Amino acid sequence: GFHLSGTVTEPATATEPEMTYKVAISFDRCKITSVTCGCGNKDIFYCAHVVALSLYRIRKPDQVKLRLPISETLFQMNRDQLQKFVQYLITAHHTEVLPTAQKLADEILSSNSEINQVHGAPDPTAGASIDDENCWHLDEEQVREQVKLFLSQGGYYGSGKQLNSMFAKVREMLRMRDSNGARMLTLITEQFMADPRLSLWRQQGTGITEKCRQLWDELGALWVCVVLNPHCKLEEKSCWLRQLRKWGEMDVCPLEDGNYGNELPNITNALTQSSGHSQDSLARPRRTVFTRAIEGCDLHWQDSHLQRIISSDFYVSPSYQREGESLLFNSQGQPLWLEHVPTACARVDALRSHGYPREALRLTVAIINTLRLQQQRQLEIYKHQKKELLQRGATTITNLEGWVGHPLNPIGCLFLTLTEACRLEEENCLEISDAGDSKPPVYQHVPVATGSQDNSESYLSLALEVALMGMGQQRVMPEGLYAQDKVCRNEEQIIARLQDLELDPVLVQTLRKQCILLLEGGPFSGLGEVIHRESVPMHTFAKYLFSALLPHDADLAYKLALRAMRLPVLETTAPSGDVTHPHHLVSVVPSRYPRWFTLGHLESQQCELASTMLTAAKGDMLRLRTVLEAIQKNIHSSSLIFKLAQDAFKIATPADSNSDTTLLNVALELGLQVMRMTLSTLNWRRREMVRWLVTCATEVGVRALVSILQSWYSLFTPTEATSIVAATVMSHNTILRLSLDYPQREELASCARTLALQCAMKDPQNCALSALTLCEKDHIAFETAYQIVIDAASTGMTYTQLFTIARYMEHRGYPLRAFKLASLAMTHLNLAYNQDTHPAINDVLWACALSHSLGKNELAAIIPLVVKSVHCATVLSDILRRCTMTAPGLAGIPGRRNSGKLMSTDKAPLRQLLDATISAYINTTHSRLTHISPRHYGEFIEFLSKARETFLLAQDGHIQFAQFIDNLKQIYKGKKKLMLLVRERFG
Repeated sequence: GFHLSGTVTEPATATEPEMTYKVAISFDRCKITSVTCGCGNKDIFYCAHVVALSLYRIRKPDQVKLRLPISETLFQMNRDQLQKFVQYLITAHHTEVLPTAQKLADEILSSNSEINQVHGAPDPTAGASIDDENCWHLDEEQVREQVKLFLSQGGYYGSGKQLNSMFAKVREMLRMRDSNGARMLTLITEQFMADPRLSLWRQQGTGITEKCRQLWDELGALWVCVVLNPHCKLEEKSCWLRQLRKWGEMDVCPLEDGNYGNELPNITNALTQSSGHSQDSLARPRRTVFTRAIEGCDLHWQDSHLQRIISSDFYVSPSYQREGESLLFNSQGQPLWLEHVPTACARVDALRSHGYPREALRLTVAIINTLRLQQQRQLEIYKHQKKELLQRGATTITNLEGWVGHPLNPIGCLFLTLTEACRLEEENCLEISDAGDSKPPVYQHVPVATGSQDNSESYLSLALEVALMGMGQQRVMPEGLYAQDKVCRNEEQIIARLQDLELDPVLVQTLRKQCILLLEGGPFSGLGEVIHRESVPMHTFAKYLFSALLPHDADLAYKLALRAMRLPVLETTAPSGDVTHPHHLVSVVPSRYPRWFTLGHLESQQCELASTMLTAAKGDMLRLRTVLEAIQKNIHSSSLIFKLAQDAFKIATPADSNSDTTLLNVALELGLQVMRMTLSTLNWRRREMVRWLVTCATEVGVRALVSILQSWYSLFTPTEATSIVAATVMSHNTILRLSLDYPQREELASCARTLALQCAMKDPQNCALSALTLCEKDHIAFETAYQIVIDAASTGMTYTQLFTIARYMEHRGYPLRAFKLASLAMTHLNLAYNQDTHPAINDVLWACALSHSLGKNELAAIIPLVVKSVHCATVLSDILRRCTMTAPGLAGIPGRRNSGKLMSTDKAPLRQLLDATISAYINTTHSRLTHISPRHYGEFIEFLSKARETFLLAQDGHIQFAQFIDNLKQIYKGKKKLMLLVRERFG
C-alpha cells in the first residue's frame, strides 16, 4: 500500500560496531510524505538509511512483498483471530504498547468516549484520501533549527556556505516543481527575520555585515522567483503576499539598498534645488529586500503575446505587418518583449528556476532582440544630438537604474540561461567538488531556434553579446556603500564568467561588433564619447575587453581602453547644466564625489587598466606615448602613478634578457611626474620614491642622470638631492653599473658638485655636510662649500650641525678650520648647572681637546666661550683636569714652536676656567640645597668632596673651601641631619 518498512544494517567500521536500524516510510502519489528511522538523525535531508530503503524498493521492487492495507487484513479475521492478533502484538512490544493498549481498551468500553463517536478507525498503511494535501516530507522543525544555528554562527565556520546550500536546495526543489520549495523558503525567512542581530544593528545604526547582506539579497531574489511561478494558484500567491507584506512592515526588515538608511539622506538632495527632485531621497518610499517580490505578485503570465513567445520557437509576425512600426515584432519579424528589463529578466529566472528551460530561452531571445532594437534607436538619437553634446562636453542623460549590481541581477540571469543551453556536460561530472575546485565549464555553439531565416546565431554568441551590452550600459553610480560595492562585485562575477568562454571566430566577431557599437553609443554607452560625470567607470570592463580584443584587433582594443581611462567624477565639477529633465539629472551641486565610497577601488582599477596597456605596448613607442598621455591626463593619485612606474620598470627590465628602452623611458617619465606631484605634499613613501627614481634613471643611462641632477629643484628637496640623489649617482656601484669612461664620470661629478653647492646655499642647515662631502675632490668647489658654511654659521645653523661639520673638518685634516667651526658652535650653546648628561657635553670636551692640541693661543680663545656657555660644574672640572694633564700644542702645526711645559691653573687662560668652575660648584650647591630630600644626602656629600678637589687647585683653595663650608652651616642650620654629615666629613 502506502507504507514501506524495513531494517537497514550499517556495516562495522574500525571504530564503530555493526548497527541495525528500523526504518518506516509513508508515500502518496509518488512522493515520500513522512519518514522515521531508529538512527535519530537530525537533519533537513533524509538520512542514509531512509535513502537506502527507498533505493532498494525502487531498484528491486520484486524483492519487496506488496501487502494489502492492514485494515483489509484485519477485516478478514474472525473474533478469535483478532483477539490472538492483539495479544501477540502487545506481548511483542509490551513495554511500549501496553499503556496505550490499556488506554484504548478503556475508551472503547466507555459508551460515550470520543473514539466511539467516529465510525471506523485510522489505517496508516492505507494512504491519504484524494482530496488531502500531498507533498514531500520536510522536517520543518529541523529546517528552523539549522537556519537558527547557522545564523547564530554569524558567518563563521562556513555557515554562510551552509545557508547558500540551503538556498540552492530551495532552487532545486522549485526546478523539480516540489511544492516544499516555497514552504522551506518560508521557514528559512522566518528564522532570518527572527535573527536577534537585526534589532541590534538597527539600534546601533551599523550596517549588516557583508556576508549576511549577500544572504538577504539571495533571499529576496528567491522570493521574486517563487511569486513569479507561472503555474501557481491564486490562493498560494495571495498567501505569500500576506507573508511578504508582514515581514516587510517589520521595522527590523533590511532595506534593499543596503543598511538601515543610516547613510544620511544624500546631502545634495537635502539642499533645496530649483529642479523639482530635491525631496527625492526624503520622500522615497521605504524599499525592503521583499519589495520586489511584493511587486512581483502583481505580475501575471496571461498576456497572449508573452504566451506565444514562450510556447513556440517559430512565433513570427505575419510578413505583411513587417513594414509598419510594430511594438510586438522587429523588422525581421522576430517577437519583442518590451517590459522593464530587470522585470523581464526576473521572468526568465522564474521560468529557469521552475523547470522551464526552453521557455526561459525563448523569452531571453525576445528580450535580446528588444535590447538590440533599443541600442539601434539610441544610436540614431545620438546622431541627431552629437554636435550639441560634444560642444557641451557633458550629458545629463543616464540610466538611474543600472543592470549590473541590480538586486535582480538581470544580466547574470540572461547570461546563465543562454550558456546553460550550450554547456557540454562531461560524463559523470559532479557540479562542484568539496574542495571547490570546479573545472571551468566547456561550451559549444547551439544555433538559436528561430522562425526567421537568419540562423547564423548561437545561444553562446547571444550570451556574450548581452553581457557586453549590460556591462557597457551607461548608468549613474548608485547611492550608498552597499549598492556601490555590489556594482563592483557583480561586474567581477560577470567578467569571471566571460573568461570561461573560449573566443572562437564567431565570438570574436560578436565582440568586435558590440565594442564598435559601445564606442559609437554616445551618452547611452559607458564607453561613448560623452558620459554623465557620475557615470559608473568602465575600467574593469575595459581591461577585459582590451585583453580579449588585443590578439584580434589591436587598434580597436587600444581605442576602447584609452576611452575608458577617464574618471570624470574626479575631473570636473558638476554642470550647472540642463535642469529641464530633472529625472535624468542626478545632481547639480559641484564636487559631490565624497559619497563615492568605492572610489579607492575604482582608482586602483583605473591603474590596473593602464598597467595592462603599458605591458601590451612594450616596444611600440607610438602606442606607449598615447598610453602615457592618458595616464598623465586621467590618473590623479601619486601613489598609483608610482605603482605604474614600478610596473613599467619591472616589465622593461626582465631578469633573463635585455632592457626595453621604450618602456624604461615611460617608467622614468612617470617617476618624474610622481616626484613633481609629491614634492610639496607630505608622503610617507617619498624616500622610497626618490631612491627608486635614481635606480630607474641609472637603468636608462647617463643622460637621464645628468638631466635629473640639472633639474633637481623641480623634483627634490635640497636634502633629498644631496643625501640621496647625488650621493647615489656618485657611488662606486653606479659608476660600475654604467661602466662610464673618464669624461662621462667627470661630467656626472661636475653636475653633482653644482647641485651640492646650490643645495647648500638654499638649505645650509641640512645640506652643508653632504655638500662638503660631494665636493671633496675639487678644491675650488670645496672652498666654496666651506665658505657657505661659515657665512651661514652665525645665523641659520645649530650647534649640533656646526660641531658635526667641525669634526668632519678635523677628520679631513683641517684642524684650524675645525677649531673655527667649533668656536662658532660654542656661541650657540648654553648648558645649565643641572644638565650634566646633555648630549652636547661630548662635543664641548672634543672642542676643548682640539684647542688644547693646537696650542695655548687657541685654548685661550676657546676658554672664554666655554665659561660663557657652560654652567655645569662637573663638566667644567672635567675640562680643567684634562687641560692640566698634558702640555698644549701637541698637534704639531707646521711652523709653530711648542714649549712642551704643562700649564698652571694660576695663570691665564686656565685661571679664568678655575674661577668659573669654583663659582659653578658654589651656585650648584645652593641650587641643590633649596629642595633636597634625605635620600639624596649621601650623593650630596660626594658632590661636595668633588668640589673640594677643584677648590684645592687654587693657591688659597683650602681657605676658600673652609669658608664655603662654614657659610653652608650658617645658612642651612635648619637641616640638622645634613649638617651633621657635613661636619663628620669636612670638620
